[in-house]
Amino acid sequence: MERYALLIIDMQNDFVLDGAPLQVAQAKTVIPKVRMVLDAFRERKLPVFHILRVHRRDGSDIEVIRQDLFRKNPFAVAGTKGAAVIDELQPLDGEYIIEKTRMSAFFATNLDLMLRTLSITDLVVTGIQTPNCVRTTVFDAIAYNYQVILVADAVGAKNDDIHNANVADMKNIGVRVMNAQDLISVI
Repeated sequence: MERYALLIIDMQNDFVLDGAPLQVAQAKTVIPKVRMVLDAFRERKLPVFHILRVHRRDGSDIEVIRQDLFRKNPFAVAGTKGAAVIDELQPLDGEYIIEKTRMSAFFATNLDLMLRTLSITDLVVTGIQTPNCVRTTVFDAIAYNYQVILVADAVGAKNDDIHNANVADMKNIGVRVMNAQDLISVI
């Protein structure tokens, strides 16, 4: 029997708000769909994981490819408004927050341990951005033997071409791709 958990990836001020250091172009357009899925999980009392990229103020935990970017314009710094979840998706008591310093929600976190402790079999993935944090999390989830549902209209990227190419790639490796409305009838 399936046991679902929702992953909401990087829906943080520094990646969503206008003028944010690393604003993802499609981030604002996916908020209503992420919220629709989040509300459905909350109504059904299913586990929700808010996955947040959070870095040390000095940038000592930034991957090598982003060190120059971080020095010029720090992002997702621990304890700042930029690292916080956007107002529309604020975590509720009982929902889980996983902090990460890399693209994958699994890398150097306790996500897999928590999912296994909760007997989760299927992950529903939403958030930003499709080619980076969403995709690496999805690929790692498959490596850990989770079934994955990617909510295509609740993830976003820089533009439609990048988003669609990555959704197609994930679908081709066996990820189940659905829209938010259809997902709600499945869970």
